[in-house]
Amino acid sequence: MIAYRLLTEEDTAAFCHKVTEALSQGWILYGDPAYAFDEASGKLRCAQAVTKEVAGDYSPDIKLGQL
Repeated sequence: MIAYRLLTEEDTAAFCHKVTEALSQGWILYGDPAYAFDEASGKLRCAQAVTKEVAGDYSPDIKLGQL
């Protein structure tokens, strides 16, 4: 099965660390990063999709962050 996650965070070093951690755990970048201005907080937010091939079948109970 191929697992999918969308990592999001404010445009700070925390976002880069989140993506770097996922890559170090075997996740692979999927597509380009995206940016959007969050009017409610007045800050820029980032998003990056990642995928990872894992054994087993899909279940909505899977904790994607723990794969």
